[in-house]
Amino acid sequence: MVSGSLVLAAPSQASAPAPAAKTVTGTHPTWATHAADQGTAPSSARFTGTVYLAARDQAGLAAYAQAVSDPTSAQYGKFRSADWVRTTYGPTDASVAQVKSWLTGSGLSIVSSSWHAITVSGTSAQMAKAFGAPIHDYRVQGQEAHAPAANVVIPASVANYVYGVVGLNSALGSHAKPDSVKVNTTAAGAGSKAGGGLPTTATCSDYWGQKKATGAPAGYVKGAVPFDQCSFVPSQLRKAYGITATGLTGKGARVAIVDAYGSPTMQADANTFATAHGDKAFRKGQYTEDVTPAQWSNQDACGGPAGWAGEEALDVEMVHGLAPDANVVYVGANSCEDADLSAALANIVDNHLADVVSNSWSEIMHTTDQGDMTKAQIQAYEQIFEQGAIEGIGFGFSSGDCGDQSPTAAATGANCQTDTPRAQVGYPSSDPWVTDVGGTALGLADKAGKYGFETSMGTLRSALSADGKSWSPLPGTFYFGGGGGTSEDFAQPFYQKGVVPSRLSHTLMTGQHSATAQRVTPDVAMNGDLYTSVLVGMTTDGTYSEGGYGGTSVASPEFAAVQADAIQAQHGRAIGFANPEIYQRSLHGDFRDVINQAAAHHQAPLSNVADFGVISGSLRVRLVAFGEDTSLQAVRGFDTATGVGSPTASYLRSFLWKNWSSGLSH
Repeated sequence: MVSGSLVLAAPSQASAPAPAAKTVTGTHPTWATHAADQGTAPSSARFTGTVYLAARDQAGLAAYAQAVSDPTSAQYGKFRSADWVRTTYGPTDASVAQVKSWLTGSGLSIVSSSWHAITVSGTSAQMAKAFGAPIHDYRVQGQEAHAPAANVVIPASVANYVYGVVGLNSALGSHAKPDSVKVNTTAAGAGSKAGGGLPTTATCSDYWGQKKATGAPAGYVKGAVPFDQCSFVPSQLRKAYGITATGLTGKGARVAIVDAYGSPTMQADANTFATAHGDKAFRKGQYTEDVTPAQWSNQDACGGPAGWAGEEALDVEMVHGLAPDANVVYVGANSCEDADLSAALANIVDNHLADVVSNSWSEIMHTTDQGDMTKAQIQAYEQIFEQGAIEGIGFGFSSGDCGDQSPTAAATGANCQTDTPRAQVGYPSSDPWVTDVGGTALGLADKAGKYGFETSMGTLRSALSADGKSWSPLPGTFYFGGGGGTSEDFAQPFYQKGVVPSRLSHTLMTGQHSATAQRVTPDVAMNGDLYTSVLVGMTTDGTYSEGGYGGTSVASPEFAAVQADAIQAQHGRAIGFANPEIYQRSLHGDFRDVINQAAAHHQAPLSNVADFGVISGSLRVRLVAFGEDTSLQAVRGFDTATGVGSPTASYLRSFLWKNWSSGLSH
């Protein structure tokens, strides 16, 4: 974890004790009970697992990552190469070779290897020889599963070089998932009238309040209610967030996007989308991909390439749309499992593929079905994030679309994990070493994209009755909301001190008081509400089409593009881990403080009518209340719904000023 002070211990003069064999607790999951045991897995079955390698100096790695990221440090901005990080803090070549020798000596085959991790495959017998436990089959909650019959044991000869093993058991709990949802339709214009006076073909507005639903019954407000805005295109977002005014285009910056798998038509789709909406297609060599289809796995559990194609298109097109001259590399993980996603991230830092990395996926840390995030997996991610910070690479993650991710929210939310036992933040977005990007609902003042207002991303939703005379339920139920809150797992990082209110950092999401200050999320926020959606183009079954998408999956690539524009502003110099400068700049007014406008003025919730027209013979009309994000509140100052707020032209221009972070005003 990030700490507030740096203390380096002197090397011990005593002889180090001889290593002993190490039992890796938690590798035999609690659901793998004797009653559920179906015996040793068939000899023909093969399994994979990932061994995480310990850094030679983990404390030193974290300390330098903080020093190079802290504007008050003498080492601030003195970024280093990937090779320097490995040779200074990583495992030695000899120790990596020794771990490989242990694994292959047990009969296992090496699937992939880096100084972070080694992935292996083998039979149950080979796994038993290597890890001291055979793989057994289990039947749990009506599902077939497999797991080691006991906790894994690392032999003494390599115990000091290994800190964790993952992937040997079936993941019955959570997987990483995209933080986005597709909107039914984005057609504009009004058609013939149905009962209640509403049109039967979808109606949307070019900007907030342009068209109003006069035939709908009164809802959260009296009188006519605005129709939903048509899905935004990049040129509107560039103007709304001040990018157009700065003239910045991300030139000279590199942005990486990480999702699972990969679409074979991604570049063609992005080019079609860009030119259709008045922007430039990718130049030759501006867009590249790093995907390995032959190694894709867990496609049934993860949704396969088709299940991630919309997310990929959204991410690529948002980055290109808001930073049209930035180089973009898409890095497709081999599955939605953490071991594969962290391997994709490791590839980026080991080969310095980018300056900014956008990740529009997340998962909860604590589940009801023994799918909790392991300490080994968290350490694996943090080692990568810390290496990235030292190299000048910043990581952004979407905060999630289920508000406080409580069971109550999950009962009605559109993009929630139902196995959540309590209100909690997501991961990796809540890690202290990443920028957690939350969501807002953006209202435009004109068709071109003039900024009108923002409120927190959080919607209640009601349906119009068949006779068009009432809404049900009223008030509506929670449907969609940006993630955030106080982490029960991570202490307050140094950059949040003095900015995040004590009442937030010391109050857990369960309502319990924390004696220690904790990490609070999100850090920043941008447009992502499902009912202020963005337009995305993609090819499905050979046909290109466009549709609206919403979610903090929109906000993450939006902010990554803003960071690429900021890198151009400071003449190509990397920003690195962004949070320390984000929080400093927030004190100078470079972020727009997003609040729940209605609540701030003691008014009824801001509302509109989302009209999808007639679908399958039924009129699909919804009454939506904005700014209603479960227990998360958008108030003045830092808050758990929108963090420090949304970036402005002032934020981008601040990077043009020399020595800004040394304290000079601008």
